[in-house]
Amino acid sequence: MKAGFYQGKNVLVAGSAGFVGSHLVRQLAKLGAHVSGTVFQKKPHDLIRGCKYQQGDLTKKSFCKAVTRGMDYVFMAAANSSGAGVMEKTPLVHLTPNVIMNARILEACYENKVKKLCFISSNTVYPVTNIAVKEADVNYSFFEKYFIVGWMKRFSEIMCEMYSKKIRSPISVLVVRPGNLYGPHDKYTWNESKVIAALVRKAVERQNPILIWGDGKDVKDFLYIDDFIDGCLSIFAKSKKFSIVNLASGKPVTINQVLKVILQECKYCDAKLQYNVSMPTMIPKRKICIKKAKNKFGWYPKTELSEGIKKTVRWYKIFFKKTCPENIK
Repeated sequence: MKAGFYQGKNVLVAGSAGFVGSHLVRQLAKLGAHVSGTVFQKKPHDLIRGCKYQQGDLTKKSFCKAVTRGMDYVFMAAANSSGAGVMEKTPLVHLTPNVIMNARILEACYENKVKKLCFISSNTVYPVTNIAVKEADVNYSFFEKYFIVGWMKRFSEIMCEMYSKKIRSPISVLVVRPGNLYGPHDKYTWNESKVIAALVRKAVERQNPILIWGDGKDVKDFLYIDDFIDGCLSIFAKSKKFSIVNLASGKPVTINQVLKVILQECKYCDAKLQYNVSMPTMIPKRKICIKKAKNKFGWYPKTELSEGIKKTVRWYKIFFKKTCPENIK
């Protein structure tokens, strides 16, 4: 990362109470930025000293205009997101609010002359394939269950390109497409949790049997949150004009392999497992190429899956020692 790139800069993290946003705020504060963060209804798990939190609705033009005023950099980490169950049953929850939020933030950044913006996109924009997808592999053929969220993310990327390449006085924009992120401060409620968060909770709570959605053979690319934040911030400091980059581990694993690591860390290897193929699952195979991040920007992931799981389990046991995720407001 460029020395002092964030030092003394005014940086907004939209969605500062979320999984990615909360980690961005924490690291930006360590790097010496003057950090502001937007909050909607959910409060951050831990308030970061020095961050100016502002509560409001990012679908409203007036709020977006106010929070981006005077900002040097903006990280758009706010999103209406969910796990596989919600995505399958009510996929439209991802459409309207997210498109409006993304459009409003871009509009406000342009009007307030923000120098640079980072948009956190998704690997749902890629087609179903057996190969590791590269940034140029988008072909608008989405996995059926990702059709709505995939189009929403892709259209938002195109809006970013418009503001970065197709207008006068353009904004420099970095679009980041993450692998499957996991780690401390993720969503751990049963209704919202994604696969690693859900399995960690089931193992720590010694559920018997442990229910696995699907057959456990789905292939994913999991990236520990600290590695993602490091990549996001370091590449943002180096990228110019308009860039798109994958940030993932580059090491695809099955759900069964992940589950084995979790059970070992929780010392619950004798757990009874129950697979339910009728439960909602998503794309059966997702491999992600990270050569661009490595070769062009010098970033590579540092945390092995076993180490990331260990850190996540330890954090979960401490953070939820006296309560459960549903009680955290």
